[in-house]
Formats: sequence, C-alpha cells, structure tokens
Amino acid sequence: MGRRRTALLAVGAATVMAIGTACGSGGPAAAGASAWALTGGDEQSIRSSFDSWNEANPDTAINPEFFANDAYKQKIRTAIGAGGAPTLIFGWGGGNLRSWVDADKVANLSEVAPDVGALTDRYLPSVLDTGTVGGDVYAVPNNGMQPVLLYYNTKLFDRIGAQPPETWAELMELVPRFNEEGIAPFALAGQSRWPQLMWLEYLVDRIGGPEVFEAIAAGEPGAWSHPAVLEAGKKIQELVDAGGFADGFGSISADSGADAALLYTDKAAMYLMGSWAYPSIKDAAPEFIENGHLGHTTFPTVAGGAGDPANIVGNPANYWSISAEASTEERQAALDYLDRGLMNDEYVNTLLENGSVPPVRGIEDELAAAGDSEYLSSVYETASAAPHFELSWDQALDPNQADEMLATLEQLFNGQVSPEEFSSTMDATIG
Repeated sequence: MGRRRTALLAVGAATVMAIGTACGSGGPAAAGASAWALTGGDEQSIRSSFDSWNEANPDTAINPEFFANDAYKQKIRTAIGAGGAPTLIFGWGGGNLRSWVDADKVANLSEVAPDVGALTDRYLPSVLDTGTVGGDVYAVPNNGMQPVLLYYNTKLFDRIGAQPPETWAELMELVPRFNEEGIAPFALAGQSRWPQLMWLEYLVDRIGGPEVFEAIAAGEPGAWSHPAVLEAGKKIQELVDAGGFADGFGSISADSGADAALLYTDKAAMYLMGSWAYPSIKDAAPEFIENGHLGHTTFPTVAGGAGDPANIVGNPANYWSISAEASTEERQAALDYLDRGLMNDEYVNTLLENGSVPPVRGIEDELAAAGDSEYLSSVYETASAAPHFELSWDQALDPNQADEMLATLEQLFNGQVSPEEFSSTMDATIG
C-alpha cells in the first residue's frame, strides 16, 4: 500500500519484464479494460473487488496486474510517457496527478462521468480533495485511508518495562534501553528510501507546523532552509548515530516486507509506517495481532515545536484515474466499475475485514462491528479529526524534485551530507 513510493531507478528492463510476467498477463495489450495496482497492503481487497466485478459484469471485465511498489513507480511513469498506460491508473494524487493532468494523460472525471456527484459523494471530502485538480475530479480513492502511525511491539516494551514514547526526548531515552537488550529500537527499510521520508515529514511538522512544507510546495525560494527542516535533519542524524535503527537498515527493502518482519519477529521494538502495514502484518503474522502484540500510537511531540500533535502525514488513500488514451469501450468499463464496483457495500466490508479503513462517509456502525474494531475506529477517528493531513512529500511534489529529495535524504541518513547540505541541495531544486 500504502500509502505510500519513489521509483527504483536501478531496476533494469529485464527485471521490470520479469515482474510483469510474474504478476500475470493483461495490461494495455490485453483485450478489454486494464488496471495496474500494487502488491501488499490492500492488494487482496482490490483483487477481490475486481474478481466480484468481473464475475457479475463479464462484458465490462477489467484485467488487473499487480506490481511491487518501487518497480511500479518506474513502470507507470514509462508507460504513461510512452502512451501505454492501463485503463485504470493507480496513483497517490498530488504532484504526480498534477503532472498527468498537465500532460493530458488522465481523463477529467467531472466531465466524462454521467453523474460525478453520484461517483464522489460517498467519499470523505478531505480524501477526495487529493484527487482534485483545479476544482475538477481526476481521481477517486480506491483503498483505505493511510495515515503514518508509530507501531510497536507490546512484548518488547513489557520486557524492558517501558511505555511508547509521547515526546522526542522519551523516544531518544528508549534507544539505549532497547539496544542493551539486543533489540533494534526501530525497523527501517532504507534501501527503499521512501520510508525514511516519514521521519523528516513528521519532525518538520512537529517542529515548525504544516506551514513549512506549504512554503516548500509553493516553491518559495530558500524554503528548504527553514530552521524546522535543519533541526529535523539534525535529529535524524542524532537518532542514526545513537543506534536508533536496525543494523544494515540501508539494505532492507520495504517491498520484501523485511522491515515489518523485524517488528513481528521481536527483533525491532517500533516501526514508523503507513496504516497499510496493518493488513500486511495481519496477512503475514495473524497471531501477532490476535495475541495483542501490535500496538500503535501517534508520532511524538517535540519540545517547543509549533506543530499540532494531532497532525498526521501519509496518504489520504490511493486513487484510480482513467487514462485519457483509453478507448471509448475501455473508458466506459472503467467508469461503470468506479460507479458501481468501487466502495460498494461488499468492497467496504472486504477492506474492513482485511484491516483497512475505507475513506467513505457514515460507516461508524460497520467500524464498530468489524473484527478489528478498536484499531479501525481509532484510525478512522485519527484521520477524520486531524487538523492537518499532509500528503506524503514524494507524492505532493513534482516527480523530479521528489526524486532529488529522496536521493539526498538517503545521503542524510547515511551521514554523507549534513542537514545544511541537504537543505541547500533541495533549495536548488526550487525553480
């Protein structure tokens, strides 16, 4: 899921072809409408939705393919640029969506849908807004809301007699205590780069508030050199130097699930990740959740910080857009699915059963009746009540700037650049 990342530029053409083959045939070359989506997270819910739709609507069937997160980013960028995108394009909204709109690569749903209100009124406005450009709807949510949460292993906290951190100072105090027990304080998939961004996003928000990134997104000169960004960089490097992350975190991949596995195999105490981690952990280690070993909380506050501690970062959801180059028949099949197959009662229940929170109105009763009701209701309330829900920066920014940010952030985590060098490098990307 999600949430939530950047293209794996080192993936060669042969690897991409192998991934496509492994995930099955279909895509733009197959007959009928097509869809590309991600493995992990809400994959099973999305698969089930298409299976149900295709069984009931064989004349407007949709052929889905699923790809690992990092490889998908490169594949969809190449496909859209070459005119070979699937009918339904999986995305995150934000900067990528704006670039597709500017290039006339995705259909304006406000214009092509027979009744756009019927298509969109079911969604929470704050989530739908991320799929809107210039007042028009270009993408609709296709899975659960994805705030980034601080997950923790309750067994390991009980072992050292500690509580999850509420402040940054408490977080730093826990680091040596876990290390002394041979436990990594935090799991982190540094090889994938985008999981590192969550740390920067939350620290900048907690220190300086959402206005700091708003200035960056607006392209204000020098915005990356705001004191909150510099202070966040310093805190990240202090955490790395203190042994805050699992050994070899730079070689751990999120696509393999190795980061989450550190948490549920008792090798790491905490895990900062989007809420798409929950259904993945539930699928991989259901007994870990059933036995009450997975806790979750919000990101800690920072002393003297200006950000509201109820602010969250992450992805309001993932989204479906319709390719502007789809045939009339493909576009109609996609519109029919978005109208009648997406977020219907069956799909909402499937998401809840798999541990995801649908971004739709009026589901409090369904949340209360779900098997994971305490967790699901907590995520729904956290996302719905947040004063500010900041879209992941690598999706909010222009794709080229996002690539530079993730590459330089990796160097910050590895100690190859200072916080000042990170900021000056990113300031140079503001045109």
